[in-house]
Formats: sequence, C-alpha cells, structure tokens
Amino acid sequence: MKKRSSLVSIVTILILTLVLSACGKSDDSKTTTQLGANAGENATELSFWTFVDLHGKHLDKMLGLWNQENPDKQIKLNVSVMPYDDMHNKLLLAVTSGKGAPDIADIELGQFPKFLEGDNVPLEPLNDVFAPYKDVVVPSRVAIYSKADQVYGFDYHVGATLAFYNTEILEAAGVDYKKIITWEDYKQAGIKVFEKTGKYLGTADTSAMWQESLLLAQQNSDFTDENGNPKVNSPEMIKALEMLVDLQKNNVIHTIPGGQPDTEEAKGEYNKGNYASALMPEWYMSRFINEMKDLKGKYAIAPLPVFEVGNPRSVGLGGTGTVVTKTGKNVQLAKEFVAFAKLSKEATTEIWNTLGFDPINMDVWKDEAVTKNPDNEYVQYFKTNAFDTLNEIKDEIKAIKSVKASPTIGNVFNTVTLNAIFEDGKDVKEALDEAQEAIEQELK
Repeated sequence: MKKRSSLVSIVTILILTLVLSACGKSDDSKTTTQLGANAGENATELSFWTFVDLHGKHLDKMLGLWNQENPDKQIKLNVSVMPYDDMHNKLLLAVTSGKGAPDIADIELGQFPKFLEGDNVPLEPLNDVFAPYKDVVVPSRVAIYSKADQVYGFDYHVGATLAFYNTEILEAAGVDYKKIITWEDYKQAGIKVFEKTGKYLGTADTSAMWQESLLLAQQNSDFTDENGNPKVNSPEMIKALEMLVDLQKNNVIHTIPGGQPDTEEAKGEYNKGNYASALMPEWYMSRFINEMKDLKGKYAIAPLPVFEVGNPRSVGLGGTGTVVTKTGKNVQLAKEFVAFAKLSKEATTEIWNTLGFDPINMDVWKDEAVTKNPDNEYVQYFKTNAFDTLNEIKDEIKAIKSVKASPTIGNVFNTVTLNAIFEDGKDVKEALDEAQEAIEQELK
C-alpha cells in the first residue's frame, strides 16, 4: 500500500490545485506588493501571504476603506502571492518554528488541519473580533476553522452547493426543473432528457468528491467519525454511491472528461450542451461567467435534490481561511483588520460584486440593492437569482469536516475508488471496504 500511496500523492497534488478553495488560481512565482502607500507616516506595516492573486486585490480594496475609517490605526500591507504548495509549506514551517511568519495569511481548507494539530496552535484566536458578527454569519463556515470553541480563520465564501440547470435542454425534453425535488425526481427527469435529447442530466465524478460530500451531508453524515477517524464504508456512503450508480445505469449521469465539472475538459462538454446540470458550490457561477460565456441566459439555479423531503438541501464546499499568526508585530490590529476585511457588510458586499462568491455575512443576502443589482454580471447571466435559492436554503447548509485524515481519503477516492466504481463497474460495498482498508493502512 505504501508504494501505491506514494503514487497517488503525486496525483493528489494535481487534484488539490483544481479545488484550492475554488476562489481562484495561484500565481506561478512569488510576487510581493505593498498596499496602502497613501497611509500616514505612522501607519503600521503588516505582511500577508496568499496563494490567490485575487485575494490580495480584495484586501487592497478593504485596506483603502479601513484607512479611511480608522485614521488613528492606519495600515500598510505587504502582500506576497506564492504558489499553493510553496506558500503552505513555508507558512507551516514559519509558524511552527516561530520565525519568519507573516502577520496575516490565507490557509486553504484542506491544509487547515495541519495548523491546528497539538495543544499549542500557532494561530491567534479570533473570537473577540468575531463576536460582533456572530449572529449574521453562516455558522458552519466558521466552525470548519475552529478548534475547542476557538475560532482561527474567516472564509471568503460559504460555497453553498446548488443545482445549475440548462433550461434549454430540459425544456426540449419536457422537463420542468422546478419540479425536481428528490433524487427520484432527478432520475425520472434524467431518463426523459436522455430519451428525448441524447444528453445526460448530470455527471458521475471520478476526480473530486463534491457529490459524495453533498450526499453524506444530506444524511447528516461525514467521511470521518467524531474523532476524525475515516468511515468511508459507512451505510450512508454505500447508500450515496449506490444511488449514483443507479443514475449512471439509467443514463441520467455519465462520467465526464476531466473527471468532474470544474476542469477545462468538462467545461468544454458543458459548452457543447452534452450535460444539462451541474451540482456544484455557488462559486461555480464564476466558471460560467468566465469560461462558458455562450451559455448566458440558459441556466437556472435551484436547490439540490434530496433523498427525502426534509433532508438538508446544501453543504458548504471549498474554502480558504484568513488567519493571524501569533508572532505578528501587532496581533490585535491584524485581527481587527481581518474581521473587517472578511466579515463586515462592506467587505462581503465587495466579495459578491467582484468575486461572485456567496459571502458568509448573511446581511448581504437580504440586501436586494446588492443581490439583484441589474448591472451585476452574475445577475445578468443566470435566468434566476442565486440569492433567491440561497435565502431559501440558508438554514440547511451543512458542513463536511476537514481533518488530518481528509487528504488521505481524497487520495484514495480520487485516484482509485471512484474510477473503480464508475469506470470499471466495481461493486460499491467492495470498493468502499477496500478504500477503508487502504486509508487506514496509509494513516498508520
């Protein structure tokens, strides 16, 4: 197993670059820029490390507002953008050694557990600056960056999973997406779509676990137990994958080039109209805007199908937590700025307007001047408004834990298990039992 795990770890690096946080793409080399050049002479210089250029640009806008509103606490921010692996490896070494760490940093969700190991977490608790926003944020998006009731990071988005439907294809098949409530409804709709158009309603993913995550969340389950131990052959996982296999056998879903919707090859298939739905986090909206321009006006947004009415209809996926390190020069100032830049209504409005993400501050969700602004490109592109669906399911957004075992689970599923099931037709329970054994062996 060790030989195979060394091979799959190489592939996992490639997979992780697809999902980073789904917030953007990292630069290929390090760049450093100072923001806040117009701040006063007594401004405090803080440093920020990230792996996504757009995150630095967002903080640049928020820094301008901060300095305007806080003349006695001006900040200059030195932003370093590095490749994903380089940044996380360098940051982990810096915070654990206590030398060379930035004041503020981004940490991708899949990497976050490494920084929370042990009793001495090298990150500053953010509870005090979180308190004013506690009642207006999506709780699950804070819980994933917390340990023992201490909050250590603030996300850029919720990543609420939604259903994106190509209404042009569905209407040609006589299907009304608004009547797709359960997975059985989805199955019957997909059978119709294939019979009438030869198109597939959805995808059978082999290189990402978006589908397994949402199906587990709908059953109030997870990839790991309460102690962080893997439980990938659970009854809930078997039920989820057997349902997907049934959809595949009935030509409702089909494997897709690239292995999942968020790949260049897969977007090409969507552009060709070969698939009629994508069940993906809200941030996938930006993929339509930037990479599937010809589909403008064809897609509607709706809640996910569920096993039974009453199941939670969404799960937050992807994510990047912005943190403050304990060795910073002015920890309290850094904490106050991070809370302002990530949680305030001004910040989260900007996150929606420029990044197209579903902000974790739900006050923005209720502000129709923002969410239904006719000049917004995301509002213009889709047939329905994303926030109509988000507000409908806002109390149903579950979370999947990111723990120490998560990367190993991803290794095995994305390189072995899902391909065995959807490409090779392997029995679900047998494939999951083998996955459980492989993961446990890897973690020894």
